[in-house]
Amino acid sequence: MQPTDQDDAAPPRFRPVPWTALETPADAELWIAEHNLALQEHVAKHETGYGVCFTLADGGDIFMQTADGAILLDVTPDAEWVSPLITAVAQAEPPRGSFWTLPDDKLVQLILGLSSLVASTTLVVGHRFGRRHF
Repeated sequence: MQPTDQDDAAPPRFRPVPWTALETPADAELWIAEHNLALQEHVAKHETGYGVCFTLADGGDIFMQTADGAILLDVTPDAEWVSPLITAVAQAEPPRGSFWTLPDDKLVQLILGLSSLVASTTLVVGHRFGRRHF
């Protein structure tokens, strides 16, 4: 019997965590603090492309990273339906592609806005933010 790619694949480093809806800005701030701590604990200094993947209940994923005063979002094609919400949070026109850059002062609003749409979150590393890879 020949080994398959699945046999050779390492188990996923991070597993999806079921989402619990957030109701207040304090809930969102607590979630942000917990995920920042998890990233600090589980991501090595040499790793890049780290952040959080939001898997949406109605389809699609949003990959998020915060860096240098900005929120970076990669929205998969099957999650483009959420663009009006991101536009409302950012108070700006949508980008030409699937890569969004928002000011970091919109993070709590973004998390609260997405809260009722999310099924699960997964920590990610090695994501190529801003590059077509879906």
